[in-house]
Amino acid sequence: MLGRKLELIAEDSVNPQTAVTKAQKLIERDKVVCLIGEINSASGLAIAEQANRYKVPFFNTGCNSDALRGKNCSKFMFHIEGCNTMYTKTIGTWQKAENKIKGAKFYFLTADYAFGHDLYRVSSKFLGDNGGINLGNDMVPTNSVDFSAYILKIRQAKPDFVYICLAGVDQTNFLKQYKEYNLPFPVTGGTMDTIPFWGAGIDSISGYWQSLWYHGLPVAGAQAFTKRFSDKFGMPPDNQAWGDYVGAKIVLQSLAETKGTDTVKMVEYLEKGASFDILKARRGSFRSWDHQLLQEMYVVKVKDKARMKDKWDIFDIVQPVPGPNESLELIQPTQAENACSMA
Repeated sequence: MLGRKLELIAEDSVNPQTAVTKAQKLIERDKVVCLIGEINSASGLAIAEQANRYKVPFFNTGCNSDALRGKNCSKFMFHIEGCNTMYTKTIGTWQKAENKIKGAKFYFLTADYAFGHDLYRVSSKFLGDNGGINLGNDMVPTNSVDFSAYILKIRQAKPDFVYICLAGVDQTNFLKQYKEYNLPFPVTGGTMDTIPFWGAGIDSISGYWQSLWYHGLPVAGAQAFTKRFSDKFGMPPDNQAWGDYVGAKIVLQSLAETKGTDTVKMVEYLEKGASFDILKARRGSFRSWDHQLLQEMYVVKVKDKARMKDKWDIFDIVQPVPGPNESLELIQPTQAENACSMA
């Protein structure tokens, strides 16, 4: 790139304290041009503070918290991952059109840390604003093994939908155990990651969900990426792999277009509406005021087992949200919902 060799350096952040140390090491010792990655929102905030301090762009590819785009937004942080509001509005827009919210009773299970609290806040508000009834919410400790007590409460509450605001292995464990109880109440949720659903297996999942990206997307660039990834790793890319790959593509285009590694010029380029091929039907660009990537997401339906091509083939894509003729702002937080001020 620009006559210079590209080098990728990988570190594990582990927790916010370690994330600060690793970010400082990458910036001060390794002289990186940018940072890409992270999953945990608390660690993402810690990295963003260092990125802002040193004026090094940080491309968030896994943190969902609305606060990172709101009160904790910063000039040098850009968000490829969707925020909790985007996930909630994607499935919620479809549910509303299908008359599945107004008058329906929801029972929530929420991860008991910042991500879960934030997701429950935006999900319960959206459902309530559109006529949904909140029967209750249980806070679930991270890495819970036994969900039986929560499932028994669900059975007693008799909701129309079980709404999970869980992540990672907690999604997997809940879905497996819920299936064993054979309750008639369908499960939906505020977010969905492919790997936890692969871990649960096709026999433990059902219904309609939202996805930031899925390897079955019928777009030429997405299919080419899926083939290269599958040939190398023996499995298709999940939504997190997509985010990291697109993050690298965005960085390379930005360096090429600004003709150098001046990070202030890179930020200006991104804020002026630069357009990127993000392996979706519609191109993506960053909002100037909160640096969230404007993009379509997808409503997906768990596939009939008999139609699966392999164990990774678990979804059919129902529709993109927003639709082809709708504004990409449709699923985004408004400035009133998520005020951001970049000093």
